[in-house]
Amino acid sequence: MNEKDYYETLEINSEASAKIIKDAYRRLAFQYHPDRNSGDAAAVERMKGINEAYAVLSDPVKREQYDNLRHAYGNSAYDRFRQDHSENDIFRDSDINQIFEEFSRSFGFRNFEDIFREAYGPGYRTFQFKQGNVFGRGFVFTGRMKQDAFSPDARRGVFSGLVGKLAGYALKKIAGIGTQQDIDRYDVLKLTPEQARQGGKIPYTDKKDSRSILISVPPGITHGKVIRLRGLGPGALYLKAEITKPLLQKIAELLKAR
Repeated sequence: MNEKDYYETLEINSEASAKIIKDAYRRLAFQYHPDRNSGDAAAVERMKGINEAYAVLSDPVKREQYDNLRHAYGNSAYDRFRQDHSENDIFRDSDINQIFEEFSRSFGFRNFEDIFREAYGPGYRTFQFKQGNVFGRGFVFTGRMKQDAFSPDARRGVFSGLVGKLAGYALKKIAGIGTQQDIDRYDVLKLTPEQARQGGKIPYTDKKDSRSILISVPPGITHGKVIRLRGLGPGALYLKAEITKPLLQKIAELLKAR
């Protein structure tokens, strides 16, 4: 069992604010930067661990997922988190590349691409795109599976947000590369207030093949919260929690509106 802890890796406590997380990462990334630790393999591994910890804790959604596992499973939280998160899941939308480029401009270090190619080797690729007046650069991790960087698994989760959609569009037009968003699915999971409060296994019918499955809903889930499911075919299934109002409450609201 791996007893890594993302908070300990960044040398912060679990109550740290977003600013403290970023400041801690900047300090450690500078301390263990390969250009300041030439030939030190241990520093390279330390930097990779710092990168991963920051990518998770700087993202509110991934941080919440990790915190829930940490609360429930203690020292085994890291292993459980990695069972359901690939490198691309972890580094999706991370600003690590921007921070390393700042180091490059400010201190004359090598650029982000050179540093990460050296550290991650064949498990790392970069891309850039230009669509209209929008230009961007990004990176993908192929991770321990050693798959091609533009395979479906490697592309999963990389192209999100407006810039990500433009990047995916550019790659698709230029190289005929599709993105995971082409096959992701979205639906609503309706819950009663009691089901939302108690959580547990909730029945759901997959519209793709009319298959009935049970969805694990965490206790206290709120309206609008999104649950992501994998393993139900290509892509991911995103279910948005919709907490229905009791019939008496609906009637009371209708009468009040008159």
